[in-house]
Amino acid sequence: MRVVAELPHPECKITIFSMNQKYIVKFEQGTFEQSYKLAELDLSGGGVNDVFEIIDEEFIQTVISRFKVMRSDFTLAYNRHQY
Repeated sequence: MRVVAELPHPECKITIFSMNQKYIVKFEQGTFEQSYKLAELDLSGGGVNDVFEIIDEEFIQTVISRFKVMRSDFTLAYNRHQY
């Protein structure tokens, strides 16, 4: 797996990897991460530029919202098991 690109964003780290004819887009925020896989064959032929078009600001905002839900879910689960 090799890093193809890193996209700067103030709220999360975004890294695009290439592996086995797939692109893997990984979002990280603190201890949480989300990954999305895209087959190169599913893209229109523009390579990583097609990936850049897909991960627009609207999509990134949904990812950030999901991080908030993930953090809340984890905090609730963690607190249930504290004595």
